Amino acid sequence: MASFRELLARTKANITEVTPADAETRLGEATFLDVREQDEHDAGTIPGAIFIPRGHLESQVESKIPQRDGELIVYCAGGVRSAFAVETLAALGYTNVASMSGGFGQWKNEDRPWITPAVLSTDQRHRYKRHILLPEVGEAGQQRLLESKVLLLGAGGLGSPAALYLAAAGVGTLGIVDMDVVDASNLQRQVLHNIDRVGERKVDSAKKTLTLLNPDVNVVTYDVRFGADNVLDIIDGYDVILDGTDNFPTRYLLNDASLLKQIPVVHGSIFRFEGQVTVFEPYNGPCYRCLLPEPPPPELAPSCAEAGVLGVLPGIVGSVQALETIKLLVDLGESLNGRLLAYDALEQSFRTFKVRRDPECPACGEHAGEIVIAEYDQHCLPHATLRSGEPVGH
Repeated sequence: MASFRELLARTKANITEVTPADAETRLGEATFLDVREQDEHDAGTIPGAIFIPRGHLESQVESKIPQRDGELIVYCAGGVRSAFAVETLAALGYTNVASMSGGFGQWKNEDRPWITPAVLSTDQRHRYKRHILLPEVGEAGQQRLLESKVLLLGAGGLGSPAALYLAAAGVGTLGIVDMDVVDASNLQRQVLHNIDRVGERKVDSAKKTLTLLNPDVNVVTYDVRFGADNVLDIIDGYDVILDGTDNFPTRYLLNDASLLKQIPVVHGSIFRFEGQVTVFEPYNGPCYRCLLPEPPPPELAPSCAEAGVLGVLPGIVGSVQALETIKLLVDLGESLNGRLLAYDALEQSFRTFKVRRDPECPACGEHAGEIVIAEYDQHCLPHATLRSGEPVGH
């Protein structure tokens, strides 16, 4: 029976090895794969390297590195585990793989570039374990969520389920804009709130609920009128905006501001038994004005307060908005950019419609003029609350 040294020598004779000096010249070109253990990786790693512990290599590598003919440089602490990993990868069909001799220890001792990665705590790894188990998310994706900032317009019917799922998912900063108070009539659908908080400011009630759900999340509240005088300051610095409003003036205002700041918007709307969701990525697809160039007259745009809404409907639509937001934050799957998802609760059906960018759009079209941030209340004033500029959640 062969000894370990003999087995290692035989393995190295059948694989390609590169020195740390040679490997450094391939930074930015080749894919680097770290096959050490979690604690080793957390102490330091090569910038941009993909991390898969040697024991999970066979089960994870195909999803994290699907291209089998790309250049792949594998490293461990000293060059032993990486040698065996290269042999495994060759058996899995990877054709351009090399082991870095001397491993990360030699790389670091030779003062080559390395970083201490942002890592999850033990408690966070336990809390987000089901995310981390998904190769498409993993620990790196969860870390991106924790570093992300999402602004929610409205803590009402759509904002409630969206905020709950974004907080549970570990989105690090949630901003909430709403200047309303909790009313008993909200509780049929606005699940952020409860009977004990009737009369409280909605943003305060929302912060209490979300902080109790996940203390990792920083909840920033804006108990202010969302208008032309502050919209650019409020949305600045956020990665995604989730639109849970139910009035046209706020939607047009948000559209123009998001184009200026180039922040994607996950739009949702509901009416009676129907809901819609789409994503507006500025200048990379249609904007809200491409979808609806002009607001309908007030008499054709009743609110949920006037027409009613089935209580569970915003839960479904708001959850889809949360999902689309997470997909944008971790670059997961295909977003609803350029598509409108329509849901009919009575038919229990989903339909998807293509929405194309309008080259003549007055906001994002080829010949669009300078965007001017202005109030749009004069276009659609069906409710007294809109006259005060308050963004009303469904």
